[in-house]
Amino acid sequence: MIRVGIFGYGNLGRGTELAIRKNDDMELVAVFTRRDPSKVKIQTAGVPVVSSDDVASWKDRIDVMVICGGSATDLPVQTPKLTELFNTVDSFDTHARIPEHFAAVDDAGKRNGHVSIISVGWDPGLFSLARVYGDAILPGSKPFTFWGRGVSQGHSDAIRRVKGVRDARQYTVPVQSALDAVRNGESPDFTPRQMHTRECYVVLEDGADKEQVAHDIKTMPNYFDEYDTTIHFITEEELQKNHSGLPHGGFVIRAGYTGKNDEHRHIIEYSLQLDSNPEFTTSVLVAYARAAVRLHSEGVSGAKSVLDIPPAYLSSKSDAELRKNLL
Repeated sequence: MIRVGIFGYGNLGRGTELAIRKNDDMELVAVFTRRDPSKVKIQTAGVPVVSSDDVASWKDRIDVMVICGGSATDLPVQTPKLTELFNTVDSFDTHARIPEHFAAVDDAGKRNGHVSIISVGWDPGLFSLARVYGDAILPGSKPFTFWGRGVSQGHSDAIRRVKGVRDARQYTVPVQSALDAVRNGESPDFTPRQMHTRECYVVLEDGADKEQVAHDIKTMPNYFDEYDTTIHFITEEELQKNHSGLPHGGFVIRAGYTGKNDEHRHIIEYSLQLDSNPEFTTSVLVAYARAAVRLHSEGVSGAKSVLDIPPAYLSSKSDAELRKNLL
């Protein structure tokens, strides 16, 4: 059995716990939290909830740690630190900062003999694979990625870190005219603003400066500064009633050409429609947690991304089963 730990018990932590229960070769051995452990109730009987301050004492009892923090401020610190102790998997999704995050985690992994697979999920993650396959198969073509309409966990978390914000949800919305153009085989040079808009539903702390909060959100680098962003200030009751779900999805589309004179057009489209963004994301994380343990057993160390992992390493099935039933 693969012994799995969960670090953080928010939406991703809860989703990871459910995903582990669907994999017969895995067992949850501990959940780590920055909150008071006595106040965190999990769904798996007999599994301890432990203070994050005590995580080092579990070094030899966990095969892989699934890190369920946010990309804005948690994972850049947590993943390198925890990779000193364990094999790890995270869902770091700030695309512009992936190279520096990879470098920091790679150093921690190689110094301590552990594997860490970073930026796991559906984007970055499964959509990354779709982009690479398209690029290899139709060289010279251009990828287009559209997200939504759905709740972005990373962007929602980033808003919640803004001073004066009590709670928030952020919806990413594709611009339909841009989506239609790409599906028709066009390859325009879109700006981010031309491909997506962002809708924010924000609950303010008592006494917060509404205009300052709006300014801080709209000018946030890597999240909102390149997009048309609409902010709705609502009550906590409205947020819970109308925005408690976490749906998401999106499309990776690539149009390319073959033939002597590029006379044959080909369109590749990979899409996801998700009822629960965190539950799907953590299902991907748990599959890559299996891969991290396998790589570690082979003597591999350092950081990896989904682009480095053989597909067979994700599955609990044998190579022979995969060839017979899924190839």
